Amino acid sequence: MMRFDELIRAGMTIREVKLDYPDTIPVFERLGFRETCDDCSIESVCRKYGIPSEDVVAELNRVAFKLA
Repeated sequence: MMRFDELIRAGMTIREVKLDYPDTIPVFERLGFRETCDDCSIESVCRKYGIPSEDVVAELNRVAFKLA
């Protein structure tokens, strides 16, 4: 069972996620998140793009932890 503190969360920076979980980079690219946003939180960039952060975080966790 995975602990909460191991999961990717909306408050994490994009750079932090990319460094810790490189398999997530294509997800950010597909969503159009630019490298200039790497020091911003996932939540703030999602708000800027009008994307629900819960959906993005769920997808990132699926990719990072190879979940179904």
